[in-house]
Amino acid sequence: MPVKDVAQYILEMNGPMTSMKLQKLVYYSQAWATVWDDDVLFDEQVQAWDNGPVVRELWEANKGKFKIGSVDGGDSSAVNEAQRETIARVLDFYGAKNAQWLSDLTHMEDPWKDAFAQGQNTEITPQAMSEYYSTIEPAH
Repeated sequence: MPVKDVAQYILEMNGPMTSMKLQKLVYYSQAWATVWDDDVLFDEQVQAWDNGPVVRELWEANKGKFKIGSVDGGDSSAVNEAQRETIARVLDFYGAKNAQWLSDLTHMEDPWKDAFAQGQNTEITPQAMSEYYSTIEPAH
Protein backbone atom coordinates (compact mmCIF):
# COMPACT_ATOMS: atom_id res chain seq x y z
CA MET A 1 0.00 0.00 0.00
CA PRO A 2 1.27 3.52 -0.70
CA VAL A 3 2.30 5.63 2.30
CA LYS A 4 -0.12 8.32 1.11
CA ASP A 5 -3.05 6.00 1.90
CA VAL A 6 -1.80 5.46 5.47
CA ALA A 7 -1.20 9.20 5.92
CA GLN A 8 -4.67 10.06 4.64
CA TYR A 9 -6.25 7.57 7.05
CA ILE A 10 -4.26 9.05 9.98
CA LEU A 11 -5.44 12.55 9.05
CA GLU A 12 -9.06 11.41 8.86
CA MET A 13 -8.78 9.80 12.29
CA ASN A 14 -6.73 12.48 14.07
CA GLY A 15 -7.51 15.68 12.15
CA PRO A 16 -5.15 18.20 10.50
CA MET A 17 -1.60 18.32 11.85
CA THR A 18 1.86 19.54 11.00
CA SER A 19 3.87 17.75 8.36
CA MET A 20 6.43 16.72 10.99
CA LYS A 21 3.81 15.19 13.27
CA LEU A 22 2.26 13.28 10.36
CA GLN A 23 5.68 11.87 9.46
CA LYS A 24 6.20 10.63 13.02
CA LEU A 25 2.74 9.05 13.26
CA VAL A 26 3.28 7.32 9.90
CA TYR A 27 6.64 6.07 11.21
CA TYR A 28 5.22 4.72 14.46
CA SER A 29 2.36 3.08 12.56
CA GLN A 30 4.91 1.33 10.35
CA ALA A 31 7.13 0.41 13.32
CA TRP A 32 4.36 -1.14 15.39
CA ALA A 33 2.90 -2.93 12.35
CA THR A 34 6.22 -4.76 12.01
CA VAL A 35 5.78 -6.01 15.58
CA TRP A 36 2.02 -6.59 15.91
CA ASP A 37 1.21 -7.64 12.35
CA ASP A 38 4.60 -9.04 11.31
CA ASP A 39 4.29 -6.94 8.16
CA VAL A 40 4.71 -3.40 6.88
CA LEU A 41 1.84 -0.97 6.27
CA PHE A 42 3.52 0.66 3.28
CA ASP A 43 6.38 -0.16 0.92
CA GLU A 44 8.25 3.15 0.80
CA GLN A 45 11.48 3.53 2.76
CA VAL A 46 11.60 5.37 6.05
CA GLN A 47 14.79 7.44 6.20
CA ALA A 48 16.71 8.95 9.11
CA TRP A 49 16.60 12.73 8.66
CA ASP A 50 17.72 15.46 11.09
CA ASN A 51 14.24 15.81 12.61
CA GLY A 52 13.69 12.06 12.89
CA PRO A 53 12.19 9.43 10.60
CA VAL A 54 10.80 10.70 7.27
CA VAL A 55 9.21 9.01 4.27
CA ARG A 56 10.56 11.02 1.35
CA GLU A 57 7.53 10.38 -0.90
CA LEU A 58 5.19 11.76 1.77
CA TRP A 59 7.50 14.71 2.41
CA GLU A 60 7.53 15.51 -1.32
CA ALA A 61 3.72 15.25 -1.52
CA ASN A 62 3.39 17.81 1.31
CA LYS A 63 6.44 19.94 0.49
CA GLY A 64 6.01 23.57 1.48
CA LYS A 65 2.97 22.86 3.65
CA PHE A 66 3.18 23.35 7.41
CA LYS A 67 -0.28 22.06 8.33
CA ILE A 68 -1.67 19.05 6.48
CA GLY A 69 -5.40 18.34 6.23
CA SER A 70 -5.31 15.77 3.45
CA VAL A 71 -2.78 14.06 1.19
CA ASP A 72 -3.18 14.42 -2.56
CA GLY A 73 -3.65 10.94 -3.97
CA GLY A 74 -4.20 9.39 -0.54
CA ASP A 75 -7.00 6.83 -0.32
CA SER A 76 -7.96 5.88 3.22
CA SER A 77 -10.35 3.18 1.97
CA ALA A 78 -7.30 1.13 0.94
CA VAL A 79 -6.45 0.61 4.64
CA ASN A 80 -7.87 -2.74 5.73
CA GLU A 81 -9.44 -3.56 9.10
CA ALA A 82 -6.30 -5.08 10.68
CA GLN A 83 -4.25 -2.07 9.54
CA ARG A 84 -6.89 0.30 10.93
CA GLU A 85 -6.66 -1.44 14.29
CA THR A 86 -2.86 -1.05 14.34
CA ILE A 87 -3.08 2.63 13.42
CA ALA A 88 -5.81 3.20 16.05
CA ARG A 89 -3.56 1.74 18.76
CA VAL A 90 -0.70 3.99 17.61
CA LEU A 91 -2.95 7.06 17.60
CA ASP A 92 -4.28 6.22 21.06
CA PHE A 93 -0.75 6.36 22.41
CA TYR A 94 1.05 8.92 20.22
CA GLY A 95 -1.78 10.92 18.62
CA ALA A 96 -2.13 13.63 21.28
CA LYS A 97 1.63 14.29 21.48
CA ASN A 98 3.07 17.29 19.66
CA ALA A 99 5.50 17.04 16.75
CA GLN A 100 8.56 18.05 18.78
CA TRP A 101 7.83 15.49 21.51
CA LEU A 102 7.51 12.77 18.86
CA SER A 103 10.69 13.90 17.11
CA ASP A 104 12.59 13.94 20.42
CA LEU A 105 11.32 10.43 21.20
CA THR A 106 12.51 9.04 17.87
CA HIS A 107 15.95 10.55 18.57
CA MET A 108 16.19 8.45 21.75
CA GLU A 109 15.34 5.20 20.00
CA ASP A 110 17.81 2.86 18.30
CA PRO A 111 16.24 2.58 14.82
CA TRP A 112 16.72 6.30 14.10
CA LYS A 113 19.99 6.60 16.04
CA ASP A 114 21.61 3.61 14.32
CA ALA A 115 20.51 4.65 10.81
CA PHE A 116 21.44 8.33 11.32
CA ALA A 117 24.88 7.30 12.60
CA GLN A 118 25.48 5.75 9.16
CA GLY A 119 24.61 9.07 7.51
CA GLN A 120 21.62 11.30 6.94
CA ASN A 121 18.87 9.77 4.76
CA THR A 122 19.95 6.20 5.58
CA GLU A 123 17.02 3.78 5.53
CA ILE A 124 15.47 2.74 8.83
CA THR A 125 14.66 -0.83 7.83
CA PRO A 126 11.51 -2.69 8.84
CA GLN A 127 13.82 -5.30 10.41
CA ALA A 128 15.48 -2.64 12.60
CA MET A 129 12.04 -1.37 13.66
CA SER A 130 10.78 -4.85 14.46
CA GLU A 131 13.89 -5.82 16.43
CA TYR A 132 13.78 -2.65 18.54
CA TYR A 133 10.05 -2.18 19.16
CA SER A 134 9.50 -5.85 19.98
CA THR A 135 11.78 -5.35 23.00
CA ILE A 136 9.98 -2.35 24.52
CA GLU A 137 6.60 -1.94 26.20
CA PRO A 138 4.02 -1.71 23.43
CA ALA A 139 1.91 1.36 22.89
CA HIS A 140 -1.55 0.87 24.34
